[in-house]
Amino acid sequence: MQSGKSARERILDAAHDLMLTVGLARATTKEIAKGAGCSEAALYKHFASKEELFIRVLTERLPRLTPLLHSLTAEPGGRPLEENLTEIARQAALFYEQSFPIAASLYAETQLKRRHDEAMRELGTGPHLPIEGLDAYLRAEQEVGRVRPGADTFAAASLLLGACAQRAFAYDATGVVPPVDDFARRLARALLTGLH
Repeated sequence: MQSGKSARERILDAAHDLMLTVGLARATTKEIAKGAGCSEAALYKHFASKEELFIRVLTERLPRLTPLLHSLTAEPGGRPLEENLTEIARQAALFYEQSFPIAASLYAETQLKRRHDEAMRELGTGPHLPIEGLDAYLRAEQEVGRVRPGADTFAAASLLLGACAQRAFAYDATGVVPPVDDFARRLARALLTGLH
């Protein structure tokens, strides 16, 4: 057990570790509680369900894309657009790379996927939010003149994030994932061609 950490933090750490090693479907609340050094009852004091715990692992233990998008949207026109898109692509690629092994088991069990989708709706979250956040950022940049007026910001957001997700999916089996910094830089430059 890790001293100095709250029960909630220990539960998130244990859930993250188990979800990475055995997958979401096989990471039971009993095993998560054991890994956190607490009871299942203590786990349920902090999280209403395993699905909520999974969502919290995704939002609190993996690269934080949403806060980055919010901060950029609040202050468009700052750093160079290419630099911002490169950092967004880097964070997104890392997020999908780290979440893919965890989330893959969702698609193997229909009931688990259904419960997860219901939990996301209840918590007001989901995989569509980064697309909407990046679209909002690109529209903010459009308003200050750094993205051409006719550019389809939603399509650009979907392309960037879809490419990042595909990087995790396509290269998972090979064990050789394209280096994230080079991938992010090249993706940002390609996207800029359509945005300028």
